[in-house]
Amino acid sequence: MSQVTITLPDGSTRSVPSGAPVRAVAEAISPNLAKAAFAGVVDGKLVDLTFPLEKDAAVRIITDRSPEGLHVYRHSTAHLLAAAVTNLFPGAQCGIGPATDEGFFYDFIVSRPFVPEDLEAIEQKMKELAAADLPYERQMWPRAKAREFFLKRGEPLKVQLIDEKTEGQEFVSCYTIKDPDTFIDFCVGPHVPSSGKLKGFKLLSTSNAYWKGDAHNQPMQRIYGTAFFSDKDLKAHLTQVEEAKKRDHRKLGKELGLFTFHPWAPGAAFWEDKGTTLYHTLANYMREVLLPNGYVEVKTPLVYNKALWEKSGHWSHYRQNMFQIAPDTGAAGGEHEELAMKAMNCPGHFLLYGTQVHSYRDLPIRFHEQTPLHRNEASGVLSGLTRVRQFSQDDAHCFVTQDQIGDEVERLLNLVKRVYSDFGLEFQAKLGTRPPDFLGDIDTWNHAEAQLKTALDRAGMAYVLNAGDGAFYGPKIDFDVTDAIGRKWQCATIQLDYMMPERFDLKYIGADNSEHRVVVIHRAIFGSFERFIAILIEHYAGAFPLWLAPVQAVVLAISDRHLPYAASVRDQLQAAGLRVDLDERQEKIGYKIREAQLQKVPYMLVVGDREAADGTMSVRTRAGGDQGASSIDAFVAAAGAEMAQKK
Repeated sequence: MSQVTITLPDGSTRSVPSGAPVRAVAEAISPNLAKAAFAGVVDGKLVDLTFPLEKDAAVRIITDRSPEGLHVYRHSTAHLLAAAVTNLFPGAQCGIGPATDEGFFYDFIVSRPFVPEDLEAIEQKMKELAAADLPYERQMWPRAKAREFFLKRGEPLKVQLIDEKTEGQEFVSCYTIKDPDTFIDFCVGPHVPSSGKLKGFKLLSTSNAYWKGDAHNQPMQRIYGTAFFSDKDLKAHLTQVEEAKKRDHRKLGKELGLFTFHPWAPGAAFWEDKGTTLYHTLANYMREVLLPNGYVEVKTPLVYNKALWEKSGHWSHYRQNMFQIAPDTGAAGGEHEELAMKAMNCPGHFLLYGTQVHSYRDLPIRFHEQTPLHRNEASGVLSGLTRVRQFSQDDAHCFVTQDQIGDEVERLLNLVKRVYSDFGLEFQAKLGTRPPDFLGDIDTWNHAEAQLKTALDRAGMAYVLNAGDGAFYGPKIDFDVTDAIGRKWQCATIQLDYMMPERFDLKYIGADNSEHRVVVIHRAIFGSFERFIAILIEHYAGAFPLWLAPVQAVVLAISDRHLPYAASVRDQLQAAGLRVDLDERQEKIGYKIREAQLQKVPYMLVVGDREAADGTMSVRTRAGGDQGASSIDAFVAAAGAEMAQKK
């Protein structure tokens, strides 16, 4: 029997008979690996363990330690869910059931909406099917047979998918659990070898859905679930989910009087007074960071003629996401100008740079802007502050020479470290290198990537290499921050851009007195203020550190006769630059303290007869309780020191 050579990730090789399944490679390496394996990667393609090896190939075995492992595991759990539903609800039609970053879902057409009791029964059936250790099997059916089978089975949606996704193919891939009567789905996989591999899963919720997400199509019921390799990991995740619900920025934003929304302005926040204070505090903080570091703040127009967007390429590639202003054919003078609101600051900054002649001595030039942006996001994806239509960014564009890239990126990396440190956010840098569809020449890319790597090394910043993840116009560094409960959020980005300087003919006069092409570095640290505020609300659970808190202290008078002294305390603290309120309500002091704690005010300053006589106040913290008496000057000094430390 002929043999094929298998190359493993460490460079070693194995010989197996031609046609042997991927499972045979795992078995040849070790019994433990064979037991842990549930999929493989052959020449870069994800496959199941039964995939035949018919030629020499590079093979990697997928286990629960592999990057792709959880995706395969969750996809298989989605199939287990569908098997349970079709078993318990005869006549149910299956839609699609993908894995997601948080778990999985599956869409069904059923005679009535699912209720919580249904989820309990479905989950129990899933556990029974998992305990039975039923095989997942890939079967290649003639396309005509598959269409006929699903049509007779009463699943026209599967027939539609086969028609759309397999045109011109002779065979189609279907996966069974045990046999077609137990469960079968049109799917390319791969899947785990058997249901017994699926240990930790939980059904979470249901919602309405539509076939292919289109409200004009068939209404469906979606079941959401999550899955992990062990019950321990599942329980940890569910605990995190419950904690996240308590920290939900939409809930806390309303309770703390920060922002609200109205259906007449979808995707745009109404910032209340405390929310506006928080917004301005962050905006001014970023100015304090950037302006001493050589940035200049600029303001560019909100609306531009479509000619700008044609030049930048957004008109052809991004127009559907922009708010367009149709020409008014009835306007006086026959105005026919097509306009669009800006969705990003870059093109405006390019125009501004191009209004003057720049010398190499002027560079780097760093533009910073915080004006509003608008993107026409679909209504179905709008979500609190994390997905909006109106937002602002801590946006900047640095115009540099080729030789300045490394130094400028190192400066940016140090800014990122400083900012995230001030908010107590851990972060992970990711270097995205040249993608397959890159523009420009390889030498330029190699030079740029080398400078980014050198800058990361000089800044002492560990990073993950994301090969091929750069933008088509240049390599980039992205940053994931981790919040207090372990969730990751993609925030900062540093992107090199060689394409737009070409499109906009951006130049500088070099030392040789001739023109040279400038390089642009796009960068943001917060990202959008709205999304970053959502992250901070959830990171701090609404209990902002003193320097960020919209209300830093509230003065509480024990009785009405103490109000004049309480007002003088407030006035003195405000004059010292603190954000202080006075609770003048005719309520008991215990009630006032409790209300201030619910509003997560850092300090409560209680005043009564003794405090008024001594010129002091009794200091309480929202978490630590009574801190004793303090003079106004001592409190101002202590608060100033606390704010300086950003704690």
